[in-house]
Amino acid sequence: MPPKILIVEDTESLALMYQSYLIPTGVETRIAYNGEQAMCALNEFEPDLVILDVMLPDMNGLDILSSLDPDTAPQVIVLTGHATKEMAIKAIKLGASDFLEKPIEADRFRITVNNALKLKDLKQTVKSYQTTYENGKYYDLIGSSSEMQSVYQIIKSASASKATVFITGESGTGKELCARAVHLASPRANKPFVALNCAAIPKDLIESEIFGHLKGAFTGAIANREGAAGQADGGTLFLDELCEMDINLQSKLLRFIQTGCYQQVGSEKEVKVDVRFVCATNRDPLLEVQEGRFREDLYYRLHVIPIALPPLKQRGKDVIEIADALFKKISKEEGRSYKGMSEGVRNLFLSYGWPGNVRQLENTIRNILVLHDEAFIEANMIPALPNAQSRAATPVTASNQSEAVTQSVTSSTNELASSVNNTSYVSSQVGFSQADIEPLWIVEKRYIEQAIDACDNNIPKAAALLDVSPSTIYRKIKSWEEMQVS
Repeated sequence: MPPKILIVEDTESLALMYQSYLIPTGVETRIAYNGEQAMCALNEFEPDLVILDVMLPDMNGLDILSSLDPDTAPQVIVLTGHATKEMAIKAIKLGASDFLEKPIEADRFRITVNNALKLKDLKQTVKSYQTTYENGKYYDLIGSSSEMQSVYQIIKSASASKATVFITGESGTGKELCARAVHLASPRANKPFVALNCAAIPKDLIESEIFGHLKGAFTGAIANREGAAGQADGGTLFLDELCEMDINLQSKLLRFIQTGCYQQVGSEKEVKVDVRFVCATNRDPLLEVQEGRFREDLYYRLHVIPIALPPLKQRGKDVIEIADALFKKISKEEGRSYKGMSEGVRNLFLSYGWPGNVRQLENTIRNILVLHDEAFIEANMIPALPNAQSRAATPVTASNQSEAVTQSVTSSTNELASSVNNTSYVSSQVGFSQADIEPLWIVEKRYIEQAIDACDNNIPKAAALLDVSPSTIYRKIKSWEEMQVS
């Protein structure tokens, strides 16, 4: 695409002359004769460069220059027939790349325009480099650890290829961000990136979601629908939680990957597309193959370039880099200010295991920013973290009562598990007979109720101490109530 240049000049003869100067360069030009036309053209034409006259009939050209967003603005060359040193300095401070005084010779005009366009290309290159590599970042992935540097190198090496990438890792490690990095680093970056979570789609609808359907193909198909495969044509199709896909559909997916052709549900016509596949799962795919839940031939077709994302607990100081980036991002979303973390917060983040990985860290940071107005994050703002081993050594501690409940429940649970798994335990207890054994659900009910009482009926807090989700406790309470009714 040739560069686009907007000429803002109220004198028609001069505007046409500047336009004629640029004809040999092959650029695309448009003329605006006043400020209002210029503002409209900036949005519609989206020029790479603006030749801007200062004296316009309806406004000052420098006012237009000052209204431009520095991050997205085109290059600007300011023209005037009444040049002063102060005006030139002001124009440069406002973001102009050059300043020319009328009248202008053709060669000087073309050289200035060419230099401005080269400067724009250089700025875009620098911005791309900063976005991609600066501060331990690789596109949207963050982390300077050796583990993540290895991931970045694999993505970079595989980016130019069409080979399928298979991403594995625990839930919350950033598999979709990794897939997007593969897409953005590839020649397909300007084409669609379509993500499909196979675990979130009902079994009966997933074929339609991937391949699309025709009107009337099944009950509820009230119109033709293009599936993810068609939407991703020319780009990347990301299939998340692939091991959740029904094994009967896996054969159709295999053929699609091999041939690039598929049929919409309800159609006999084949559609051919150019798609790069990126897949991800939090399961062990080889184990799924051995258990018969995943086709072996599909596994070997997809498992071309494997990327194993490490859990957050293995990434060292990456947790601080990620936390800082998340604090900045979420503080903007929530309308809060953020100035930094205390050493206590850093130590706590580094010492905690983060079983929920980056997703858990993000939720923790959002909790802090929503519940506290302070711009500097202190350790006493951190909410209770499940299974935190170093809590007692930091200012962020649960109450002694809650800690006692945790210890009591843990020891009691271990004792109960031992009694269930080892029958010799029962006979070894003095005065303990088979008549003393209670149903397991009653013992569990008593422990959970004790934890809830100790937490002043705060079920989410009790759930955190018991290392289960609040929904699990609510579900158990409902089942107990149903037992009592029956």
